[in-house]
Amino acid sequence: MKILMAEDDTTSRLLFGATLRKLGYTVTAVENGQKAWEAWKQDEYSLLISDWMMPDIDGPQLCKMIRAEPSLQYTYIILLTSLDSKGSYLEGMDAGADDFITKPFDEEQLAARLRVAERILALHKKLHIQATHDRLTGVWNRAAIMDHLEEEVERAACQSTCIGVVVADLDHFKRINDTYGHPAGDTVLQEAARRMRLVLRPHDRIGRYGGEEFLITVSSCTGSDAMILAEQIRNSISMEPVDSRSGEISMTVSLGVTVGGDRIGEDVGTLIAAADKALYRAKIAGRNRVEFLNLK
Repeated sequence: MKILMAEDDTTSRLLFGATLRKLGYTVTAVENGQKAWEAWKQDEYSLLISDWMMPDIDGPQLCKMIRAEPSLQYTYIILLTSLDSKGSYLEGMDAGADDFITKPFDEEQLAARLRVAERILALHKKLHIQATHDRLTGVWNRAAIMDHLEEEVERAACQSTCIGVVVADLDHFKRINDTYGHPAGDTVLQEAARRMRLVLRPHDRIGRYGGEEFLITVSSCTGSDAMILAEQIRNSISMEPVDSRSGEISMTVSLGVTVGGDRIGEDVGTLIAAADKALYRAKIAGRNRVEFLNLK
């Protein structure tokens, strides 16, 4: 587990960091709240341990800033404090802290608190997956992929970069269900999702858009990049039949591609409509193909 620690007292910071590493954790130690905030924005940390009293940004302020930010990963926050009034504890909890450790700390108590944190983080991760992922295929569900696309479009506009949108639809999927049965159809969907995930780059995302349709976001790309990726997906889907209990099942996919987000007026609806139109072209052109719609 990666821990970010903010402590302005040098001796306490070195001692605390050494103890955490002794307990087996990876630690990034910084000397104030501002540096902790910058570090948190640049990397993913499961747990933050912050001193309450620090210059510029104190512990409770840091809690509020982190809780105000959208993040896929929950950060468990422990405040270090020498304060012992109930009012102070309530103030910290209201700011977003999960737990407290009183200074000077006891190593055994610290180890126990961290085990509790690990259990809670594991539960958060489980609940997050259940809320954001499609149960059958394991990819993101419609709501989650749409939220991600909204964020990517905003980022592309701010950074003057492009976001690629790909809508993929398995060809003749109803025929597969009618011929082989719905359990076999489920197997085809699962395998299609698996093959698509293998092709994607680390920052690309895939979600189940509905039925046999999948929505893929391609970050920081050109039209050529998005088309190449879509063609790789098409090849991965059709390269070999799916082995199901009902026998081998051949499958193909049609894909519609567009790229945008770097100009005013290109919102999520515009991008998806364009990718859908490109998908329709692929379908009427004979399926098992990739079509591109240029918004420019």
